Amino acid sequence: MARPRITLKLATSLDGKIALANGMSEWITGEKARAEGRKLRARHDAIAVGANTAVLDNPQLTTRIDGEEDPVRVIFDTNLRLSWRSNLARTAKKTPVWLFTNVTTGENAEALEMQGVRLLKTPLNDGLDLGFAMSFLHEYGIASLLVEGGGTLAASFLRLDAIDVIEWFRAPIILGGDSRGSIGDLGLENMNLAKRFNRIEIRDLGDDLYERYERIV
Repeated sequence: MARPRITLKLATSLDGKIALANGMSEWITGEKARAEGRKLRARHDAIAVGANTAVLDNPQLTTRIDGEEDPVRVIFDTNLRLSWRSNLARTAKKTPVWLFTNVTTGENAEALEMQGVRLLKTPLNDGLDLGFAMSFLHEYGIASLLVEGGGTLAASFLRLDAIDVIEWFRAPIILGGDSRGSIGDLGLENMNLAKRFNRIEIRDLGDDLYERYERIV
């Protein structure tokens, strides 16, 4: 299957958490790590998040770097939870928002489309078809995709062995087991099935640690 080159970006605590149990996540990593993350966005054709990230964080998903183009914003939102009042919707005419969903009718769908959001119906009725989405993105010129959140979406790509690179920003804090994990359930029953990567770079970014991994093929 033809697909974009896919990078997973993680910004976590030492124990791999991305937010407190109540959803608070600002800020886990420091300014240098966040600046590097914005540069990552500029190096990719598109950036993807799941519905929880899009709804709870209400992000803009832009580079905020003078002279750099913003990537296409890709949202995986099975039940069309994204509000037409969200930052993503309100800026969709300036920077494209492509939303993969099972719901393309109704008042919210019409309002999102009026704002400029492109709704893309996936073939599955009980979930999102990532294979379809990856093929669609490749067909429409997306050669590189940055997956930025959250844990459920990251796990979905990992289950398909579709993550080529991991860019990991790790802060020297511990949030504990009641906090939100960076990777959702993979359903592994044998260590031989673990997703394996080679670490190819490691360096300090202020108080944080930056690591880069490539998938072992």
